[in-house]
Amino acid sequence: MRLVILDRDGVINRESDAYIKSPDEWIPVPGSLEAIAELNRAGFTVVVASNQAGIGRGLFDREALERIHGRMTQALAEKGAHLDGIFFCPHHPDDHCDCRKPKPGLLKQISAKFSVPLDRVPVIGDSLRDLEAARAVGARPILVRSGYGEKTLQQLDQTADIEIFRDLAAAAAALIRGTKS
Repeated sequence: MRLVILDRDGVINRESDAYIKSPDEWIPVPGSLEAIAELNRAGFTVVVASNQAGIGRGLFDREALERIHGRMTQALAEKGAHLDGIFFCPHHPDDHCDCRKPKPGLLKQISAKFSVPLDRVPVIGDSLRDLEAARAVGARPILVRSGYGEKTLQQLDQTADIEIFRDLAAAAAALIRGTKS
């Protein structure tokens, strides 16, 4: 199985400092839905791992998150794409859970669900938390410049093990090219 793990906000859809609280606020990053379709066609299992602290903060509830994910799933289907799983951490940052990135709990849940070791599995995100979670499980950290990616790039003091791409479309194209060799 060729697995790729994506962060949601800033990678698939536009990031918001005020959180994505409703389906109307969910706006795809240009090219992201098509990139997932290309990954699907290339045989990748595509999964989302996303911190959703807005639930823990009381900004929206699980039902609202399900509606947001429903909109995302529908938008993907319209492009001939799908996700094989959506994993999320609903906790407030002060809860100190093990599933909130940068801790690796969500990635470990994905590993267990799909019975796949995470060694060198691509984890694509726009934040330092995404990269740190990937590193914690020996995965392949990939930073996209969309969302908070530019800001994250400025915070990094060491990028030797991090691949950097303009957006999900560019990262997906590189992954697909890599599988054809």
